[in-house]
Amino acid sequence: MQTAPQEDVFSKRLDLRLWAQVFRHALPYRRLLVPLVIAAVAIAILEASFALVTRWAVDDVVAYGAEISLLPYILVYVSIVIVFALGVFIFIMNAGGLSCHMSHDIRRDSFHRLQELEFSYFDHRPLGWLISRLTSDCDKLARIIAWGTLDLVWAFCLICVIAVVLIVLHPVLGLLVLSVLPPLIAISAWFQKKLLLSARETRKYNSLITASFTESLQGMRTSKTLVREEENLGEFQKLSTSMYQASVLNAVQSAVFIPIVMTIGSVAVGIIIWYGGGAVIQERLTLGTLVAFIFYAGQFFNPINQVAQVLVQMQGAQAAGERVLSLLATEPKIRDAPAVLERLRQHDHPGRSPHLAPDGYPAEIQTLEFRHVDFFYEPGEPILQDFNLTVRSGETIALVGASGGGKSTIVNLAARFYEPTGGAILVNGLDYRERSLAWYHANLGIVLQGPHLFGGTVRENIRYGRLEATDAEVEEAARLVNADTFIRALENGYDTDVGEGGNRLSTGQKQLISFARALLAQPRIFIMDEATSSIDTETERLIQEGLKAIFRGRISFVIAHRLSTIRSANRILVIEKGKILESGTHAELLALKGHYHALYTRQFSTQADEELFGVPALS
Repeated sequence: MQTAPQEDVFSKRLDLRLWAQVFRHALPYRRLLVPLVIAAVAIAILEASFALVTRWAVDDVVAYGAEISLLPYILVYVSIVIVFALGVFIFIMNAGGLSCHMSHDIRRDSFHRLQELEFSYFDHRPLGWLISRLTSDCDKLARIIAWGTLDLVWAFCLICVIAVVLIVLHPVLGLLVLSVLPPLIAISAWFQKKLLLSARETRKYNSLITASFTESLQGMRTSKTLVREEENLGEFQKLSTSMYQASVLNAVQSAVFIPIVMTIGSVAVGIIIWYGGGAVIQERLTLGTLVAFIFYAGQFFNPINQVAQVLVQMQGAQAAGERVLSLLATEPKIRDAPAVLERLRQHDHPGRSPHLAPDGYPAEIQTLEFRHVDFFYEPGEPILQDFNLTVRSGETIALVGASGGGKSTIVNLAARFYEPTGGAILVNGLDYRERSLAWYHANLGIVLQGPHLFGGTVRENIRYGRLEATDAEVEEAARLVNADTFIRALENGYDTDVGEGGNRLSTGQKQLISFARALLAQPRIFIMDEATSSIDTETERLIQEGLKAIFRGRISFVIAHRLSTIRSANRILVIEKGKILESGTHAELLALKGHYHALYTRQFSTQADEELFGVPALS
């Protein structure tokens, strides 16, 4: 099942400002760019000189007959060919280097920007759609800049040189040849829009196909268990058929455009033969000049043909350029304010107090307060309204309630993955938007329902929480969350490879490792979002014992489906429609005999039935 990703609005014609922005990525490599431009200009001049040498040779043969020596002409030709070959070599070497450097830089900058962007950016953009920007779009853009744009430099120089030579050799005949340019320009402008639109459609469906590939591979087990292979293939075929149609349309438009340009070039040759041939018969034009004109007519439209092809490529690549530049131009909505950045610069020195954060405020987090907080994902659909909550260091706050009530939104706001649309969240009495984002996230530890491990060893995955941690600290964190025993029982202990996404470990084992990773980071704010809902009761018991070490001295938020996990919480909040219905300890809420009491007794009854009869109770 595919959902179209959110598309950005792009220009409907070739955007020179966009290409100027893309070209800025080449400017840091002037050591490659300057020789490349010089080589392109030199190649253009040398190509134009072949016809002049031919004109010189033909006119001398006509004037002096077969008695003349061909050695001077041969030496000039050989010299031009050698320098020409050297120029082509420089052109290819520098263009290839520039393409690789630009592709690397654009992909690096795009990846860096993706890591800066807030969670809401990814809400409407599938993984595969983003991957296509970092792969095919970046490559297409780098190639067109390194090769296409520099082809334009060569072609423009060659056209200018030939135009000047034609006018100098014979003004009337030269102007007749150049008269075909206006219709050529008009036709190119018309095709430009058509090719750009079809190229953009091709890139759009390429992104959707990449997204479909990624989603299908990630959900392979689900597809097989539900026997969805045929339906998935049908949905994929619709996307591939749409891309096929868009690609064929673009190819047909290109196939029509280029022959039209060549036809116009043939008209120019016809004009030369008609007018120039008569001028030679009337001895108003030398045979060598006519040969040079015929040579130039064919050569003149080669660069024009090349320009036409480059424009076609640029129109196709503009869709990629728009996508990549729109990503690079996207400013993170959650970022440090200018005043925060200024404080970071002022306090960035070795002598600052270890008790102060990089922004100069106390490093220790004592309180976290939601003050009249409003929040919505979509305008007009509020999730939280006038929400108030104060949590102090050492307190554990448990959030329970029906799905969609706002529990995950509260912890996402506490983590500053999103920011309030109204009100404020205060850290030590100061709006957390006035604190450093990197510092705040460095004080954050999160364990989610679906633990994610990276490819590598168990030790590397735990150390991911704090890269400078020693082996002893890694193992101590594992012991504190009761993960050490099962880790040492693995084939290679802490050096066991976990496989892609941790697929060589059970869900409970992955969850224990993620707890150790979070603890190793030494966070001041700890968040558990349904972290025990998909594990067995024995693993839950181990985690419960380990949580004592994690919660000690920290601000902690726990969202738990199993209410047994939160009985020791300092406060339990029953959340419904973004509001706190009940608040208190486990015992206090049971005594109220309200919503929490109903939730707990219903769940306790279900668990008791399962233990007694060995089967899930019917609800």
